[in-house]
Amino acid sequence: INATRQKVGKEPVDITVIPLDDKPSFNLLKRCETTAVFQLESRGMKDLIRRLQPDTFEDIIALVALFRPGPLQSGMVDDFILRKKGEQKIEYLHPWLTEVLKPTYGVIVYQEQVMQIAQILAGYTLGGADLLRRAMGKKKPEEMAKQREIFLEGAKSKQVDPTQAGYIFDLMEKFAGYGFNKSHSAAYALVAYQTAWLKAHYPAHFMAAVLSADMDNTDKIVGLIGECQRMGLNVIPPDVNHCAYKFQALDEHTVVYGLGAIKGVGEGVIQKIVEERQAGAPFVDMNDFCHRVGSQALNKRVLEAMVLAGALDALGPNRASLFAHIPDAMKAASQIQAAEAAGMGDLFGGFDAPETAIRVPIPALEPWPDAEQLRKEKDTLGLYLTGHPIHAFRDELKSLVSDALSGLLDKLDIPAPGTFPKGVPVTVAGLAIAERIVRQQNGDRQLFLTLDDGEGRCEVRITGDEIDRISAQLERDQLVIVEGDAVFDNFSGGIRVRCKRLL
Repeated sequence: INATRQKVGKEPVDITVIPLDDKPSFNLLKRCETTAVFQLESRGMKDLIRRLQPDTFEDIIALVALFRPGPLQSGMVDDFILRKKGEQKIEYLHPWLTEVLKPTYGVIVYQEQVMQIAQILAGYTLGGADLLRRAMGKKKPEEMAKQREIFLEGAKSKQVDPTQAGYIFDLMEKFAGYGFNKSHSAAYALVAYQTAWLKAHYPAHFMAAVLSADMDNTDKIVGLIGECQRMGLNVIPPDVNHCAYKFQALDEHTVVYGLGAIKGVGEGVIQKIVEERQAGAPFVDMNDFCHRVGSQALNKRVLEAMVLAGALDALGPNRASLFAHIPDAMKAASQIQAAEAAGMGDLFGGFDAPETAIRVPIPALEPWPDAEQLRKEKDTLGLYLTGHPIHAFRDELKSLVSDALSGLLDKLDIPAPGTFPKGVPVTVAGLAIAERIVRQQNGDRQLFLTLDDGEGRCEVRITGDEIDRISAQLERDQLVIVEGDAVFDNFSGGIRVRCKRLL
């Protein structure tokens, strides 16, 4: 949030005064575009959001409270959703409880509601109601028998029907085991809403802040860069002449890569790079870079990582030449620094002379093949950023593939929750970037492949006897072609292809 406050040409955002009924924010939630949104980004939560379609802040509070095993397995969630949609009659147990249960459509969701019911129907004090809440949470039979007697006696004194009072107490006892503290849920919901609001209104700044928070987790960086691409944001590759340690937003639609996300490059050397660049001018070439940053900050491993990641592309003709130039550039920089430390620059009328005398020209090598350069880039960044290996096969794939992965969504109908999605026949291609095997309750297995074609992703489901053979032969980042039926997956919010044939 703090990183998003620094707006280019705009007043800083005061996150504490944003409206809690912002339509773009709720539209983002309803579309389940909640990756990086606090508390709301898991696959299961996205499914609950899709079913619930929250349109008030109270709904977000309920989402946080309901997304736990107890409520999900007890039927509370289904009742809540059906009543919100008007598909189930809302009942308030007793007319006196209407205001207490109205925000949750008559369903007891929060511990505070249990306490309020006890106060309203049975005359409990606030302290006594809290004791009841604790007793219900611990589920001790002897304590519950005592509390039941107190509740029924209190309800009788307020002329509540004994049978109805007993029924309400039983419901309270049932739901108290699942109930969540609303004050906690509201605090979580507020941060969830604030992050959704920032993502809806300042997407580049928000994603830059989120990426910066997870720079040490390559797997998360990969997923978040994919989210940037899905959002239509332009991600500028790392560059020592423009980038800082953290990710930054250049404008409303552009995120600048953070040098700190390059594997093997520490914060200290990046700070030195930024300080030197800001104190002088942009780096001209590898010699200039090594000399100004200094051998104390740089070493061979760091320079190799930066070359492979593309962070030094502006300092030479290609990455192959830069990589080969590293030893000579480092040696020259060390010699210059040694001469400067010994005061030799005075003998030549300044330090420019010794630098010029030992300047080593960069070798003119042929560029690495695209596939090799991209592989090295992925090894260093964790993802393909400046291209994609599948592009080399684009012409051949045109006659074999019916659809690009990025265009599949436009062909599919989004089914209503709980309905079986209708498949559309497709032939698609991509790199198999991940795989997982899921064992079902009946013992059957399913293999799920994640395909990536550089512009979109989808999940491929494979069943049957071919799983072991395919899993054994398939290599990471291998190009595969899949024939099958594409469907919209309500659970993940993405595209899934039910595989008929794998090529």
